[in-house]
Amino acid sequence: MTEPTPPSRFYVTTPIYYVNDEAHIGHAYTTTLADVLRGYHRIMGEETFFLTGLDEHGQKVQQAADKLGITPQEHCDRMAPRFQALWEKMGIVPDDFVRTTEPRHKAIVTDILQRIWDKGLIYDATYEGWYEVSEERFLTDKEIEEKGYTKDSPEISFIKEKNYFFKMSAYQDWLIEHIQSHPDFIRPESRKNEILGFLRQPLGDLCISRPKSRLSWGIELPFDKDYVTYVWFDALINYISVHLDRGGEAELQKWWPNSLHLIGKDILTTHCVYWTTMLQAAGYTQPKTILAHGWWLLDSAKMSKSKGNVVKPLDLMDKYGVDAFRYFLIRDMTLGLDSNFSEKALVERINSDLANDFGNLLNRTLNLLKRNFEGVIPSPGEKGELEIELETLGQQTIANVKALVLDFKLHAALEDTLQLVRRANKYMEQTAPWKTAKTDLPRTGTILWHVLEIFRLAAALLAPVIPGKIADLLDQLGLEPSALKLEWGILPPGTQTHEPRVLFPRQEFKTEEEKMLTESPIETTPTPPAATPAATNPSPAGSPAVNAEENGANLLIGIEDFAKVELRVAQIQEAERVPKTDKLMRLIVDLGGETRQIVAGIAAFYSPEQLLGKKVIVVANLKPAKLRGLESRGMLLAAKNETQFSILTLLDDVAPGARVS
Repeated sequence: MTEPTPPSRFYVTTPIYYVNDEAHIGHAYTTTLADVLRGYHRIMGEETFFLTGLDEHGQKVQQAADKLGITPQEHCDRMAPRFQALWEKMGIVPDDFVRTTEPRHKAIVTDILQRIWDKGLIYDATYEGWYEVSEERFLTDKEIEEKGYTKDSPEISFIKEKNYFFKMSAYQDWLIEHIQSHPDFIRPESRKNEILGFLRQPLGDLCISRPKSRLSWGIELPFDKDYVTYVWFDALINYISVHLDRGGEAELQKWWPNSLHLIGKDILTTHCVYWTTMLQAAGYTQPKTILAHGWWLLDSAKMSKSKGNVVKPLDLMDKYGVDAFRYFLIRDMTLGLDSNFSEKALVERINSDLANDFGNLLNRTLNLLKRNFEGVIPSPGEKGELEIELETLGQQTIANVKALVLDFKLHAALEDTLQLVRRANKYMEQTAPWKTAKTDLPRTGTILWHVLEIFRLAAALLAPVIPGKIADLLDQLGLEPSALKLEWGILPPGTQTHEPRVLFPRQEFKTEEEKMLTESPIETTPTPPAATPAATNPSPAGSPAVNAEENGANLLIGIEDFAKVELRVAQIQEAERVPKTDKLMRLIVDLGGETRQIVAGIAAFYSPEQLLGKKVIVVANLKPAKLRGLESRGMLLAAKNETQFSILTLLDDVAPGARVS
């Protein structure tokens, strides 16, 4: 792969996030992506700048503040730290953090509005139409239809008022030509085609104001004090306002020619049409690239608060670690496409790439080094065919990763890096240093030096993605951050390594059904194995059989402990499978004048029809548990072995509610 020549500077932005939002995986992904890209470009020797921030104006902010009885600014000041705390938790430190309520930003917005007004590109007119409060914009009839609204929908209201309009339509032909003549302007290709399709229809003018009588929380128009700026006109200017404030036009031009806007595909039109025409009208050049990534989906559906399927990044980071979470975000989304999130996929990625391929090899290598060289990195001796192959692959990987990063194929860059680590693992098996150490210590030193050089190089290639773990790795190798160079052959012999530590512990993922199947309601104390293993005992369906052979011990309890377990006869009145599960069945049972819901892991063995009317034995004094959002109050008893599973029923017709003793 030919290595492209990167620019000498790199400027990356995220959208500025809405201050009222609760941070979710979409925010975490875009900001991590920007941080990772900055890290790659920095390690490639470029000067970098990374900007993110918050959009703090608009009607929803004003309404939220009114409900709380505080000013909009007080509301924003309370909300803003949540995002800053998340980025800090994720190890993300932007070069600047913009808030649109800051005086430095408002001054630039006011100046640009005045500049476009002076050019005669803004006019006032009376407009009437349907207004969507959540998006703070007027909708066309087609948009109303696409969103499924009717004229009675509470989400929209009919408004007739005077407003100011930007002559966006004057730039339609120019914008089409610019997109077509700049192949990297909108990425990926599918998004470029989407915008070109949008521009096949006549481009209207853009309403850029709101009357203060309806909305006062915004930046005042410099040419009419009774109006504030439309939030999208205000927010988009942040990408240049920060640099204009920091050093004027000279500072902006230092960064702007190599600017990359990262956005979600849902704000494609605002960035590729509104923003570009605003820039052109104000006399500024266009950003180099606008890259629209896809959505993280859950069960193939877009995440949203209304659906209750939002993935919270703080919860996942607390559970699996910041770096593992960052790695998954970058490794499992192809830029431009949607990606389906699952916690199971996250765990599998951690275990396969990080714990197995990366962590295990590092631990083996450092232990061999400690055993044979007192932990000191040896000098490499004469290179053989395998060492030359390894060095060549290392240099190829450097070139490939650089090219893939510049082409925004970060998932592939990570795969190339892990392939290098896997090749080092194979090299260890081929050379068997644990054997050569007995007969040829210099050869062993050569082998271990080459494996550790692969780790040093892999560390440089992975540092933008998992910076915290790479800092730990460098400490174990006894290296300084200056060792993170994209070159082959710079691992310094004579360096004292430190005690190996597990970088990525293996993780375990359990579904709700599996959790239920592995959590026994009876606490017992194991005793040494008896001479003859006990037979398989009945166990609550949805929990493991109390099987001495599987557990390696007979579990003995006293009669007083057994008496604490309340076993009762129940009759199944209703049965249905729990949607989107293979094992769970929802049962309604009669316990003798008392009706209960029990969720049991038996759907793989019985159909609902087989269960209706059956009298079964349940553990009736368990604490209620929730499975897939359903409350379960009790467990069925069942017997099982490797090939059989059977719910315990009764020989005689015993009334529901009877105690079993």
